[in-house]
Amino acid sequence: MKALVYEQYAPDDDYAKILQIKEVPDPVPKANEVVFRVKVAGLNHDDIWGMRGKPLQIPLPHISGSDAAGEVTAVGDDVTGIKVGDRVVSHGNLSCRICMACTSGREFDCKNRKVWGFQTGPLWGGYCQYTHLPEVNVAKIPDNVSYEEAAAASMTMMTAWHMLVGRAKIRPGQTVLVMGGGSGMGIFGIQIAKLYGCDVIATASANKLEECRKIGADFAVDHRKEDWHKEVFAISKEIAKDKSTAPGIDVIFEHIGGSHWNKELTLLKYGATLVTTGATTGYEVNTDLRHIFFKGTNVLGSTLGTKYELEDGLYWMSKGKIKSIIDSIYPLEEAVQAHTKMLKGNLFGKILMRPD
Repeated sequence: MKALVYEQYAPDDDYAKILQIKEVPDPVPKANEVVFRVKVAGLNHDDIWGMRGKPLQIPLPHISGSDAAGEVTAVGDDVTGIKVGDRVVSHGNLSCRICMACTSGREFDCKNRKVWGFQTGPLWGGYCQYTHLPEVNVAKIPDNVSYEEAAAASMTMMTAWHMLVGRAKIRPGQTVLVMGGGSGMGIFGIQIAKLYGCDVIATASANKLEECRKIGADFAVDHRKEDWHKEVFAISKEIAKDKSTAPGIDVIFEHIGGSHWNKELTLLKYGATLVTTGATTGYEVNTDLRHIFFKGTNVLGSTLGTKYELEDGLYWMSKGKIKSIIDSIYPLEEAVQAHTKMLKGNLFGKILMRPD
């Protein structure tokens, strides 16, 4: 089969130097696995980390791709819930399923957890014509959700759902600040918060503010302005007047990190919550602890969600309450252009690739 492969790292982000289309053996399912023909797969920032070989060195030769949707073509002898012909999407959180964390419903805390298509291999990901996963790591796609919509939602929607619903436990009427609302994560964060009846303030670069409002944000603020947090607080004061509550933010959806961290903390109400994952602009932050201990702030870490959370999100997609936003679709042969576009960040929504 055809696959997008690299055999060395590119710490300088020169993707053309390493990405190649190659013929590799077709997968054969193990007893607990399904094989599916990949119709479309979505790009994630972990693809860039993998090619850089940082923050960790992943197995080589490597096939990336953590979000893949397609049609099942073969199943192993022990597979009972999936059959040939089913439409499925990947649940990229591979865990042992037998440790205390997994058996108590916290598969995201499994010590042996790996992100499929990022940490797996060699030659095991979604950027190829056929791929394989354990039965427990695929979810059926509802009939009225397309392959493209499912692939665009797999990791980012599931992670956003886990952050807001699983970890922050948002409630109707709360004021939620979605940082980076124009990103793949933020797009779903906005929609999930609105699904739960929250007032949503999104931040994004200036050219994405209107798009954030179109998908449900009540307000949108340019976080590249020095005093963006003051604008957010002023909006929260107006929202609070209608509710007769204190101004400020109840829940912050954080995946940016870097220089915004302390500004975010200043916006939280007493007893409020900041839930964080990813930190695409930097891991190291200086924290003014007064905003945490004095205000009783909850700072929650979050990673990938559970298969159940993925299926929850897909259900609401099937009801039209959550939508995937697709920026562009490339053939596998144009993977260099696709990854370069993602790196530069001049997009709104997910970038997808088709292997055929």
